[in-house]
Amino acid sequence: MGRAPTGRPTSFDIAYLAGVSQPTVSRALRGDKSVSEATRERIKAIARDLNYTVDKNASSLRSQRSNTIALLFFEDPTPDESMINPFFLAMLGSITRACANRKLDLLISFQKMEDDWHVQYQDSHRADGLILLGYGDYTEYEARLKELKRQGTHFARWGSVTSETSGSTIGSDNFGAGRLAGAHLVEQGRRKLAFLGHADDHYPEFAQRYRGMCKALEDAGIAPDSALQHDAITTEADGYAATCRLIEAGEPFDAIFAASDLIAIGAMRALAEAGLGVPGDVALVGFDDIPAASLTNPPLTTIMQDIKGAGERLVETLLAKVEEREGPDNRLPTKLIVRASTGATAAS
Repeated sequence: MGRAPTGRPTSFDIAYLAGVSQPTVSRALRGDKSVSEATRERIKAIARDLNYTVDKNASSLRSQRSNTIALLFFEDPTPDESMINPFFLAMLGSITRACANRKLDLLISFQKMEDDWHVQYQDSHRADGLILLGYGDYTEYEARLKELKRQGTHFARWGSVTSETSGSTIGSDNFGAGRLAGAHLVEQGRRKLAFLGHADDHYPEFAQRYRGMCKALEDAGIAPDSALQHDAITTEADGYAATCRLIEAGEPFDAIFAASDLIAIGAMRALAEAGLGVPGDVALVGFDDIPAASLTNPPLTTIMQDIKGAGERLVETLLAKVEEREGPDNRLPTKLIVRASTGATAAS
């Protein structure tokens, strides 16, 4: 892992002899506890044997802040070529403003599973830390987050605040939001609520929304029907396919709570093709309040997430990590936006 020692000893020589990366050597020599004690001691012993001394000027230069944040989007399947979920695209504006207010520069790129993000940005001093948006299947993504934490990378991400414990995650009250959506549908006289979206550890935010909906049903004395839950990722195509499966299964339903607006928009198309009216036959609720939600026919009732607050909170959380201080509260409230797809009025 590096090069064989030659001439005046360097941190790369220590890395070669210790069998670690050069950034690990740098962190170990400055006492960073993200490196295990055994590894720190081994690196320090090799440094002593080589009579290695830290270049104070270079060390001082490296320790300076870049005042730059790297924003990395996870690629999502989209009907256009953006490969960015519209919800996260809307969040970009609030993150940009939050950075501008703090006189921070913003680098924007895509996060790929095979890349070493800490090396590309923080360890190379291109950025003081990372903001991560989106993740796909969380069971595959979780290992990357644990590795970032182990390596001492400063990061903040949008996601499920209960799915990991690094203190770096900002997210909505998904359980409360699901309960809000379920209670609204029950108030409209609906009793057979379907849920479109994964309801397991692969997509923890969706799972919390589903559990919240089930709790609303239980509060009303209605038993949730697990047969009315159908998996879907956040695309119109998946929402359409999941709704087709729901209809073909033959289980009666009079409402759908979709885990995202894109899923709901796909569901609306499938319902129309099956001759089912919205909201007459099926009431429909989405999640996110993306711009397209108010443009559907009928306009979509949905759960609005605090996009402005999310951008501000993500930037502040990351800076708290960089500056080694306590960060802000990590959970944001949601709001029910009532439109015609549930047959209710905004005043209900």
